[in-house]
Amino acid sequence: MTEKAEETIESMTKARATELFEKIKEMLPADADFAKAEFEGPDIVVYIKNPKAVYEDESLIKGIASTIKRKLIVRSDSSALMDPEEAKGVIEEIVPKEAVISGVRFVPDFSEVRIESLKPGLVIGKRGARLKEIVVKTGWTPKVLRTPTMESETIPGVRQMLFKEAEFRRKFLTSVGKKINNVILKSEWLKATALGGFREVGRSSLLLETPHSKIIIDCGISPEPGIKGADANVGSTNNKAFPYLDTANISINEIDAVVLTHGHMDHMGFIPYLFKYGYDGPVYCTPPTRDLAALSLTDYTRLVVRSGGTPLYDEKDIRKMLLHMIPRDYGEVTTITDELKLTYHNAGHILGSATVHLHVGEGMYNIVHTGDMKYGFTRLFDPASTKYPRVDALFIESTYGGHNDISKSRNDSEMELMETIKRTVDNGGKVLIPVFAVGRSQEIQLVLENYMTGNGKYKMDIPVFLDGMVLEASAIHTAYPEYMKESLRNRILNNRSPFESEIFEVIKGERENIIEQGPAIIVASSGMLNGGASLEYFKALADDPKNTVIFVGYNSANSLGRRLQNGTSEIALPDVDGKLESLKIRLNIKTVDGFSGHSDRHQLMSFVDNLRPRPSTIFTMHGEESKCDDLARALGKREHADSRSPMNLDTIRLK
Repeated sequence: MTEKAEETIESMTKARATELFEKIKEMLPADADFAKAEFEGPDIVVYIKNPKAVYEDESLIKGIASTIKRKLIVRSDSSALMDPEEAKGVIEEIVPKEAVISGVRFVPDFSEVRIESLKPGLVIGKRGARLKEIVVKTGWTPKVLRTPTMESETIPGVRQMLFKEAEFRRKFLTSVGKKINNVILKSEWLKATALGGFREVGRSSLLLETPHSKIIIDCGISPEPGIKGADANVGSTNNKAFPYLDTANISINEIDAVVLTHGHMDHMGFIPYLFKYGYDGPVYCTPPTRDLAALSLTDYTRLVVRSGGTPLYDEKDIRKMLLHMIPRDYGEVTTITDELKLTYHNAGHILGSATVHLHVGEGMYNIVHTGDMKYGFTRLFDPASTKYPRVDALFIESTYGGHNDISKSRNDSEMELMETIKRTVDNGGKVLIPVFAVGRSQEIQLVLENYMTGNGKYKMDIPVFLDGMVLEASAIHTAYPEYMKESLRNRILNNRSPFESEIFEVIKGERENIIEQGPAIIVASSGMLNGGASLEYFKALADDPKNTVIFVGYNSANSLGRRLQNGTSEIALPDVDGKLESLKIRLNIKTVDGFSGHSDRHQLMSFVDNLRPRPSTIFTMHGEESKCDDLARALGKREHADSRSPMNLDTIRLK
């Protein structure tokens, strides 16, 4: 594009923005005393001097937002804000003590007061009555945050960082807003390039391009063992640890946005590396995903250091990523470039996991990207959403897409798990359940809590020890009950969180003390035994045939977990000095299917059967090669669709 053309577009963009803001001003009541309007990330913010004039009419803001087809935020001009100390007193008078407010912070950069409470519903009031009263009386726009019912380091840390960096966030969001709201140029084509996670599990990443937009959906690292961060060659196309960004023929600064589906390392573990090398654009995700990202990424860097490696990035780069994240809720339509609209939907995989719906251009093309998803029963989440406005192409995960990947019924799985535990405990042994800290650990906690506190034969008076990141991840779950099943949500809201059941004991001392005790259940991360607390317990328990390790989730091809499942009887593991020592495997190895956060073959097929509308093109991803190929063939035949299993580095013209 020539310099003159760019100047013309910039001029047209400014004119369009001025026209839009004038339209909003005209739709507001005159006594609202309009001060200004501006873009803030994907939203439009209007500042007024008399909030009462707006909040008296409940339908006014919704009506304007519907007309301009954008999310509209109304805030008070700085001249209308009450002194913070005085405003805090007013808030304490309005909100009942039963709400249990744990913090009130005023953020002048956003004219916001952030109220943290154990019972946000009491802060909000019926139909938002208390929120309206706060903004009308003080001028400050209340933003209510749920206090986790369990002790957490991650959530207070993230919130404190966002509070301290409010000025930076304001400038960043303003710059993003200006870029998004350019004059729309009609694109003639749309293409997708597989950068990772195709015909494999790990380093998931997909590049979507038009002549005017470039976005990346997910950007992860491989879950395989032996990867020690910067010790691996990031730029090598032979390295299977990282996405093939170097082959995409784009610079990091050309990326308009990163769209993150959920907070697992194989989907987000490479994003801080982008910021380390100059990316300064937005990362879209759901609110829980941001907090889970802070937890998992920080844990990753510490784990790499402890194992003798050098992380790809440090906490400074993770901090940059968190400050550039723009959280969006399920169902919230968000303009992320001048021609791409993003909407997240429930994926049923882990807390805050999302399928991605992308609307390209003015009806040019629509994509659904499942990320990791579960279309089946779990105790944590509702099944993945199947209803979308339009679907031209579907990118679907295939972790268990092989024709033999049929899991048993959930009831049978739970019975098998509890029977294995009871048999081991009755024999005087210990049970180790390696879990992914986010998702599987909470699912297993719910199962154990259900059976062990009941009156059936699986009621056992033995401790269930939690170790690793499990506790912190569960604490984050209690801050976002609205993302879970209604029955579970209600328990948390009524101070009956199953994650805080009396059967669970948090390990804070030496692990040797747990090993020396009698029968027990140990739930510990990481799930594939590639490191973390579970590996330490395994080393201590492996020599005793009375003990049992139970796998309840996916183990990648080269993981220690997969080797044990395949029957290895002896392995070499590093000791405290890093020297390899041989370890005889005498404990029982048990795999109990049915607890995975991924869909099995029947669930994947059923998801596509129930997808509305039906896609004309299907691409399989996130699965071993044979499973991606098998699922693609089966879906093509069953759905009468163009169904393919792309390879990494394949570029496909979609339109």
